[in-house]
Amino acid sequence: MRVLLTNHFPLEGSGSGIYTQNVARELTLKGHDALVITPAHEEQIGFPFDVRSILFMPDGPVDDEAKRLPFNFPCFTTHPLSSTTYGDLSSDQRQAYVEAFCTATAEVVAEWKPDIIHAQHLWVTGYAAHATHMLYVATAHGTDLMGMRKYPHWRTFALEGAYHAFAIIAISNQVAEDTQQLYSVAPDRIRLIMNGFNEAIFRVLPVDREEILAGYGIKGKFQHIVSFVGKLTDFKGVDVLLDAAAIYENELEDILTLIVGDGELRQTLEEQSQRLGLKGVHFLGHQTQPNVAKIYNLADISTVPSRVEPFGLVAVEAMACGTPVVATNEGGLPDFIHDDVGALVNVDDSGGLAAAIISEMRSGAKKRKGPLAAKYALEGFSWSIQVDKMIAVYDEAVQRR
Repeated sequence: MRVLLTNHFPLEGSGSGIYTQNVARELTLKGHDALVITPAHEEQIGFPFDVRSILFMPDGPVDDEAKRLPFNFPCFTTHPLSSTTYGDLSSDQRQAYVEAFCTATAEVVAEWKPDIIHAQHLWVTGYAAHATHMLYVATAHGTDLMGMRKYPHWRTFALEGAYHAFAIIAISNQVAEDTQQLYSVAPDRIRLIMNGFNEAIFRVLPVDREEILAGYGIKGKFQHIVSFVGKLTDFKGVDVLLDAAAIYENELEDILTLIVGDGELRQTLEEQSQRLGLKGVHFLGHQTQPNVAKIYNLADISTVPSRVEPFGLVAVEAMACGTPVVATNEGGLPDFIHDDVGALVNVDDSGGLAAAIISEMRSGAKKRKGPLAAKYALEGFSWSIQVDKMIAVYDEAVQRR
């Protein structure tokens, strides 16, 4: 089968980008052909599948401005390569963006002749897929639902793309429920297929704590390490984690908090950390997936303190590395996090978050829960399993066509 995957973000730096990359890679491993269309600042190379990049203008200067759309690619929230949101685009830029996706999709359909299109997000990609009159399915990732609520100028494209899709893949029960309400989608058109993780990268590894930390300029031995991985934006709740750190730093000796990721709130969060007098908090910025896997492995606990979290792939990745997860009881997280692999706390409850982290540390959760968490992630959330479910949806669509 030939599958065209389209996404609004590059293949690195966002959850849906990693999702698209892994689905395309897994399809290729299973003997199918995959081609991906995404925005980028430069051509995306080095993948085991073809990639067509729609080039946008980065924030800094470039040499070949004529080959690019004259603005940065927009986001629902933020991205390491762009702080432009869909609400920031003018009407002319909005039209140019939609036309770029429609043109790129139509050209690939004409030249490559896919059997089906898999559009990422209930947004412009679905609209562009429908314009080709091709069979397509779409994945609702959750941030598109935020966009639906926040950016009214884009709703017509989002609704039309959702309406004509053969099926909509939802990454969590919460996303499925919200999709039905926001897009008036009948329940029988929704397929629940949760995110997977790359088991070649995220797995239990032998790590030298001191050596890895020294690479980030952090010296010394630490008895307890907490990790966070994600965008530094409001809905991720990093400010709540910092407030919790002010509590658990007083309760636990030699505790380190590693914050991996970037975003528009980084400076604000760093200032909050300084204001709270936190001694063990380090902001490591955006990291490659292999580096993230090492950080998960050296951590005793990983945290997902999100106010909104459509699924929470970072929680699965951490568990795959044998690290229990303390997360909020929000969105897709309660679908798979339970006491055997971590703990759930209420949103915006820094005291509850601190108490759960302290409890997990003192009870030796890494040693007790870590092996079960790794097994649980591998058996339930590998990309091989999830992509098999997607292929079944593709086959159903092709057969019913």
